[in-house]
Amino acid sequence: MTFNDRIFGILLIVLAVAYGWGATQFPEPFGGAEGVGPDTFPLLLAGVLALSSLYLIVRPDPDNAWPWSRTGVELIIAVVVLIVYTALLQPLGFILSTLLAVGTLCWRMGASPLKAYATGGVAGVVVFLIFNFALDLALPLGLLSFLEVN
Repeated sequence: MTFNDRIFGILLIVLAVAYGWGATQFPEPFGGAEGVGPDTFPLLLAGVLALSSLYLIVRPDPDNAWPWSRTGVELIIAVVVLIVYTALLQPLGFILSTLLAVGTLCWRMGASPLKAYATGGVAGVVVFLIFNFALDLALPLGLLSFLEVN
């Protein structure tokens, strides 16, 4: 079933190009500073995704069957959760969006709802703090903008 890997690889290349293009649309940092900016990490991810996609196209797995059972449904749910996550990132903010996305994905993988959403909340807060204070890269606060430190 090398056909499935090649189709998936082509879809992932389209995603990598769209993701990379989206990263170039971020506004320039104040002062036009060179070096690490808000587009650096997403561009690296787009590059890794594109290279991995090319590998799938050039060297597909000969024994790969498409998972139309419960695994296929779970994969579709995960993709939908990630699409909704990107749509909610600006209005809800990084912390709440991450809480919902990571919590839902953990719950779908078998964690209890309380543990799943606690994990999502901790992940959202920790990553937010790392990006805002250690990396000095602002993430949207959305509904939690009242927490913004001036």
